[in-house]
Amino acid sequence: MLTITQERKDDYWEVEALYDLCFAPGRTALSSYRLRDGVNPIAPLCFLARDADGTLAGVIRNWPVQVGGKLAVLLGPVAVHPTRQGEGLGALLMREAINKAEELGWERVLLVGDLPYYSRFGFYRLKGVKMPPPTNPDRILGYELVDDAWENLRGEVLRAPDCNPDGTPQMKVHGR
Repeated sequence: MLTITQERKDDYWEVEALYDLCFAPGRTALSSYRLRDGVNPIAPLCFLARDADGTLAGVIRNWPVQVGGKLAVLLGPVAVHPTRQGEGLGALLMREAINKAEELGWERVLLVGDLPYYSRFGFYRLKGVKMPPPTNPDRILGYELVDDAWENLRGEVLRAPDCNPDGTPQMKVHGR
């Protein structure tokens, strides 16, 4: 029995501990983390999976980015506790985040990963979309929440300003 909930501020250190357990200590040096610096995650797209006893089993966080002047969800990182891996929990968290992103009006999702794994979810290789180096261009994958959302969209993936607190994709205008 698992419960999926939105991450709360009080969960921060527990989530960070799971990321540290699941990924190498240098995880924050990856190019995708440079896109997260100084930007808050999209709170309604950050989920936790807990066992019946409250033990943290898996997490996913997502950030806003922009490509060619359009917003996208940068999916991940996804982490599943080593004792729970292989049960489909990562896929469950991804689907939860993708479905909520669609519900909130996002049009596209981006991630860096292995095509053979992520293609089963509908992700495909993006051509002409560039992550900060040293990202392998073959690992830049996209998913459309609306038809043709990635059509003719090219350029560098850049940090986006924080989105609205309700998680909708419109960028905040600072100073208003």
